Amino acid sequence: MSADLGDRPKPKPIEECRDVYDVLEHVRLRPAMFVRNGSLEELMTLLNGYGIALHVHGVDEHSGLSPTGPFAQWLSRNHGWSMACGWARAITDHAEDVPPLEAFFRLLDEWRASTAAERTAAAES
Repeated sequence: MSADLGDRPKPKPIEECRDVYDVLEHVRLRPAMFVRNGSLEELMTLLNGYGIALHVHGVDEHSGLSPTGPFAQWLSRNHGWSMACGWARAITDHAEDVPPLEAFFRLLDEWRASTAAERTAAAES
């Protein structure tokens, strides 16, 4: 029997999202609403649109999620993956038995934790 829908975490209303990571929580909780077939290429398209909207409206937000940005550089450095086609293709190619979207969120969480730890260490020194 399926789990009670009331047990699932509920995202904040989309209009209350502060940044791309809040938007990505919507994707994490309800992937089929945002990303066809769990495709990371579809997710990249969504993120590109998000970035274009920021630029058009003069919002200065740097997520690090461009195809070859800081997240991709971290993946390359920590996993030795080529970023010639961007992080979406690299994760899809190396996801093995895990759905690529699930692998993305696991890696994103690891990257965000490592960058937070680096910032904390830098602030303490």
